[in-house]
Amino acid sequence: MTRTPDTLAQLRERLAAFAEERDWDQFHNPKNLAMALAGEAGELVEHFQWLTFDEAANLSPAVREEVALECADVLLFLVRLTDKLDIDLAAAAKKKLELNALKYPAEKSRGKATKYDKL
Repeated sequence: MTRTPDTLAQLRERLAAFAEERDWDQFHNPKNLAMALAGEAGELVEHFQWLTFDEAANLSPAVREEVALECADVLLFLVRLTDKLDIDLAAAAKKKLELNALKYPAEKSRGKATKYDKL
């Protein structure tokens, strides 16, 4: 059975309903959501701290599941933040990719981890 993935718009609506059911809108201002997002990103990073590149690329199934849930937390807070700020996240991401393509032309940046102003 093939399942259609949720769109960001559907996720945004589900999150808004989830927060409304719990009367959490009073806490979900941009500052608090940005801080929560940073905290969740920190929890994600903790799973990789002190690992070698090889260890980080080959997580155990249990740790991989924990990482997946932390990634979900980061996404959920990001989607909620953009909802509160009325930002179209998909459109912003598309614009950022276009800007990055200009900053990092493939012919100059291929295989390099150099910042755009040093290419």
